[in-house]
Amino acid sequence: MNRLPKTRDYANGGVSYWYREIGLPDRRAPLPGARDYDVAIVGGGYTGLWTAYYLKKAQPDLRVAVLEKEFAGFGASGRNGGWLSAEFAGSRKRHARARGKQAMIDLQREMFRTVDEVIAVARAEDIAADVHKSGVLHVATNPAQRRRLREEVADLRRWGYGEADFHLLTRDEQRDRIQVAGTIEAAYSPHCARIQPAKLAVGLARAVAALGVDVYENTTVTEIRPRRDGKAQAVTGRGIVSAEYVIRATEGFTASLEGRHRQWLPMNSSMIVTEPLPADVWKHIGWAGGELLGDHAHAYVYAQRTADGRIALGGRGIPYRYGSRTDDRGATQTRTAAQLWHMLVRLFPAAADARVSHAWSGVLGVPRDWCSTVHLDHDSGLGWAGGYVGSGVATTNLAGRTLRDLVLRRDSELTALPWVGRRVRQWEPEPLRWLGVRTIYTLFRTADRRENERLARTSAYARLAGLISGR
Repeated sequence: MNRLPKTRDYANGGVSYWYREIGLPDRRAPLPGARDYDVAIVGGGYTGLWTAYYLKKAQPDLRVAVLEKEFAGFGASGRNGGWLSAEFAGSRKRHARARGKQAMIDLQREMFRTVDEVIAVARAEDIAADVHKSGVLHVATNPAQRRRLREEVADLRRWGYGEADFHLLTRDEQRDRIQVAGTIEAAYSPHCARIQPAKLAVGLARAVAALGVDVYENTTVTEIRPRRDGKAQAVTGRGIVSAEYVIRATEGFTASLEGRHRQWLPMNSSMIVTEPLPADVWKHIGWAGGELLGDHAHAYVYAQRTADGRIALGGRGIPYRYGSRTDDRGATQTRTAAQLWHMLVRLFPAAADARVSHAWSGVLGVPRDWCSTVHLDHDSGLGWAGGYVGSGVATTNLAGRTLRDLVLRRDSELTALPWVGRRVRQWEPEPLRWLGVRTIYTLFRTADRRENERLARTSAYARLAGLISGR
């Protein structure tokens, strides 16, 4: 299972293949000392950059700073699978309990619009991010997956999805789009676009800086403090930044901040990318439309056909490191890369002779109830957004626009959405959370093995994992 065919220039880590393709950006200057702003944003990923972008667009005289430990786009924003998707993390029923079912439907419809909003901004700001809106395919490769897929299609009808938004494909429709081995059912949604994540992050950071936002890199924030003497504070080794509002946009790296160790669980996800595939391989696979692709396993995989004709495929490897540790450089385990390779070949036998060019991993934020949230407290001056559980490429944009309205005290349709103001309990202390996550994913993998043996219903192991996780 550890066999991994590699290209001669194979790389593991070094942030991600996406940055290898375009080169790591030159780093901007760090914070030069104590400073005062209207809004200070901690974290230079998509959430922080979108928030800064929309704030400056709405009020150009606003003094805004972004504080980033490495470089803008270093974390999950530059390592993800490139799914600009309207899919939203968390239980719809749980969100609906906050403000009603219609509010959750409104949230889902706003996510549909968000995909097009990101595409429009990329076009307006001349961000060449390999954007291709072709939708997303979900495939089922065993009877249990097919049952779940059909149930999901039916359930989504109750949450704002019409027939055109998500529907089952006929066998011929699925085959005309892509040949995925073992597929017995497939569904399609148009609300998804492929992107090159690092290109979007670098281009967005450039656009934000051009608007007059101070983007400080190589600047580590160790603590965020509520208002003192009228100002909230972001504490760094290079000086304290005081601001009317300090926005936490640290996602999977939140545990590194003082007092935030149990707030969001840093979950790891890994990816591989092949060398460019020859025309005869693509003739067998199809995939001419460039749709995003995911399966319906519990330990699911996600994939894209890249702009230069590769397959990039990801999934969970070792999902959590004891003590909420993170691997900043993006290296992944050989066994994990090999497992992803075997999954790729199982789905695409025609690619069996291709070699892997790059493997990497990234960290994403998981709240205890697995639901994304955005919040601003005007009394303390502190705000945050995140907990996207891997569905953040589009959701970060909605978070940025929502934080803009909250900071500017606008009562808008966005501030009325049910993910605004959510508060959840913290994760359990160690070793309970390590044992819990390890147990959950062991159960999910066991469930997938049982279901691949043609179990017709969702495995009891998966149902138990769901109970433990609280999803």
